[in-house]
Amino acid sequence: MSRRLKLAVQNATAATALPTRAQLKAWAEAALQPGVKQAELTLRLVDAPEGQTLNREYRGKDYATNVLTFTFDDLPDIPGLPLMGDLVLCAPVVEQEAQEQDKPVLAHYCHLVVHGVLHLQGYDHQQEDEAQAMEALEAQIVTALGYDDPYRSDKES
Repeated sequence: MSRRLKLAVQNATAATALPTRAQLKAWAEAALQPGVKQAELTLRLVDAPEGQTLNREYRGKDYATNVLTFTFDDLPDIPGLPLMGDLVLCAPVVEQEAQEQDKPVLAHYCHLVVHGVLHLQGYDHQQEDEAQAMEALEAQIVTALGYDDPYRSDKES
């Protein structure tokens, strides 16, 4: 694996069904697109109160959500500057969603890390065409990492 990703992991949760640092790094690195030469990311695993506070303060939504992505959009456009940002994963929400969606918790963590890292690179899902492109890329990356297509239930219905 290349050394193009510097990853800091912060564990601020009481949850025990967590991916390892090596898994988190592999998933994040797999989501980096070819044009990204270097990336510096912080991935923070939190409990519901912190997840809810962050979602309320930064998105105006008063509930804990699965993943929050914080980009450093205010950095100058300097050639060679690495991709930088933070991902916050709310462990209880991830675990609950995995159970509700009948998928392994690690598969759901993988999908959400990939999803968040793609957001850091400018991918979005606000418009239908953007959502389709982002979901297709997520599915490609997640399945290449050995997990089922995270949108499989959407495609079966």
